[in-house]
Amino acid sequence: MDDGLWLIELESALLDDCNVNDIYSICQGKSLPESLRPDVWQVCLDVRNKSDQMSLFNEIYDLPFQNKLREDCGTVVERIGNDESDKVSVLSDLESILTFYCKNRNMQYGNNNGWIELLLPLLSLKLNRSDTYNLFEAIRDTYIPKGCKPKGNVFHVFRLLILYHDPELCTMLDTKKITPDLYSMQWFLCLFASSCSLSVTLTMWDFYFQHTDPFLVFFLGLIILVNGREQILAMKNANREEIIKFLSVMPCAIETEDVVDFCSLAQYYSLKTPTSFKTDFLKALYGTTIETGKPDTPCTVSQALCLPVSVYELVETSYEMNNSDGVRFFLVDCRPAEQYNAGHLSTAFHLDCNLMLQEPVAFTTAVQGLLTAQRQSIEANSNAGGEHLCFMGSGRDDEDQYTHMVVASFLQKNTQYVSILSGGYTAIHEYFGDQMVDFLEDHNVRKCIVCIKNKVTAPKKQVTVDTPTVANGHATKSVVSKPSSDIFSKFSTAMKMKSADIKGKLFEIIVNPSNSVMGNNASGSNNSQPTIQERHVSASERNGKRYRNVAPVFSIDEDNDDQYDQVDTKDSPDKASTKLPGDEKEIVQLIDYLKSPDIINAFRCQEVHVNGFMYDSHLIITPTHLIVLRELGRRLAQVIVRRPLANIVKITAKKRHKDLITFKYGFPDGDELLVTDMDRFLIPNASEATAIVSKHIKQVLDGAKLI
Repeated sequence: MDDGLWLIELESALLDDCNVNDIYSICQGKSLPESLRPDVWQVCLDVRNKSDQMSLFNEIYDLPFQNKLREDCGTVVERIGNDESDKVSVLSDLESILTFYCKNRNMQYGNNNGWIELLLPLLSLKLNRSDTYNLFEAIRDTYIPKGCKPKGNVFHVFRLLILYHDPELCTMLDTKKITPDLYSMQWFLCLFASSCSLSVTLTMWDFYFQHTDPFLVFFLGLIILVNGREQILAMKNANREEIIKFLSVMPCAIETEDVVDFCSLAQYYSLKTPTSFKTDFLKALYGTTIETGKPDTPCTVSQALCLPVSVYELVETSYEMNNSDGVRFFLVDCRPAEQYNAGHLSTAFHLDCNLMLQEPVAFTTAVQGLLTAQRQSIEANSNAGGEHLCFMGSGRDDEDQYTHMVVASFLQKNTQYVSILSGGYTAIHEYFGDQMVDFLEDHNVRKCIVCIKNKVTAPKKQVTVDTPTVANGHATKSVVSKPSSDIFSKFSTAMKMKSADIKGKLFEIIVNPSNSVMGNNASGSNNSQPTIQERHVSASERNGKRYRNVAPVFSIDEDNDDQYDQVDTKDSPDKASTKLPGDEKEIVQLIDYLKSPDIINAFRCQEVHVNGFMYDSHLIITPTHLIVLRELGRRLAQVIVRRPLANIVKITAKKRHKDLITFKYGFPDGDELLVTDMDRFLIPNASEATAIVSKHIKQVLDGAKLI
């Protein structure tokens, strides 16, 4: 009886001037009867009263690609197997609508662009051409993301979504160099119409159009992968092309009775994903700009380490206690201790990113503490607790490279729900604006990096303890008391201490978190980081002469190399001399290039940028140059740098991470060594690589002396 009532209510609503919200409140995502589907779709796609655009069609079929369009339409119509009379009608409608669409939108038809497959389910509605065209145009404008092409932004965004929910699966596909565009192109171009049966497509679109969420296709694709993850992971040793083929046809297995559960799961995963996923990429993927065939607007998503989260969402969700059904963040502040001590959110767990390289044992202990604090805060239903880890840096690229390395370490362990705060601490500072003193703990305008940059004067002293809360979407001030035994406070205090004491204190907290607060030793000094100095080799060491009136030489420095962040690498005449103009843009065939007789040796490595991004590369050594090739896929590579060996003045390695090698370039300047540029790499067999480079630097310098 209830089923009949909702249909009667739906029929009544369609007779009135209803909208998509009315439709959803009645249908609740249910599959629609064939008799009502055309009217419901027209309401949902807002084309019910749209004018007859096809009346403008002059019935002239003279496009440059008309023959190809007609041929493809004929091929598809033959494949669907209709009666001969139906075939003629369908073929005529297909070619007419697509020809007019190209002329009306000034667009070109291309192979496998999904237009025909998208149009076929609409033709099954048996509407007139004008209404069918309006539906097709509305779906294309509203639900098909821009940039559905190889290496397009759509697929970079889809990969971030996979990484967020199933990092193990994403890593496996990345390892096989299987990017989402290789298997999911048609999923996005025609909303699964080319992969699923007609009944499945119609039922899926019923749900789709009622929800009016263009991003649903991303989550439908995610569910397909997650449901088949065990089969996919079991194919890790299979041929790459075999895996791509398997992934491409996975939607074919969906049955009509599976669609409701399939779509409901997609909606659930959507709720468990930061809304920044949609708000940040909405304009780039579903903007109102009509396709013109021009290149996409530049977008940095292809280089994103993980899913970005906006500061607005972080603040909104972190302090909403009634947000159990959505995303709850556990904020990890990765800034150095001195920056954390100068201002931080009270809900932030402090994990000093410098520990990863300077004190790896203490860093491992700190991560254990982080996971303990996260678990306990969730159990206590704290406003600081959440399953979703959001890492925060300073917002300055030169420092956030270390934050990115921390994030990468979590991703390498297949940690689920990892994101990074867009803009870092700087974004939080700007978000609170003049009210930052009310919402930031221990804020010190004389030491806060943002205040120093903006030259902010010290505000009046606050007499209340402030904790940010959210009411009706706006941050408000409240007075609270802090328990002295709070594990969050203990960890934050421990991370402020000198690194020599960190391991013991954190271990004590993890083992016995109910103890009282730490003693006076945890007072939190701003001088918490040991001074790391880069040393030059001594005169007694090999190649150990000081840089005084001699040709450039090199040294292997096993101290921590912190000068990487401080060297001024801006363009200068001296820096220009270290690179050969025009070399960086050269695209080469990787295998052919590596066979060059001039190459002495080549090492697979990862190029590490100052912003933390890492690129699969090859470090190539020739008798005179150090060359870096960055892999582009499809056996292609780009020459990123080509450095003369004679310009290498120093080779350094991290004391705790000896595979992280920095090559520095420059020349002696009186008694000093002037470094003008540098490159950093993660090289699995770094000792062999540096030994070969060192040997040939010496040969180059010896040869120069003989000339």
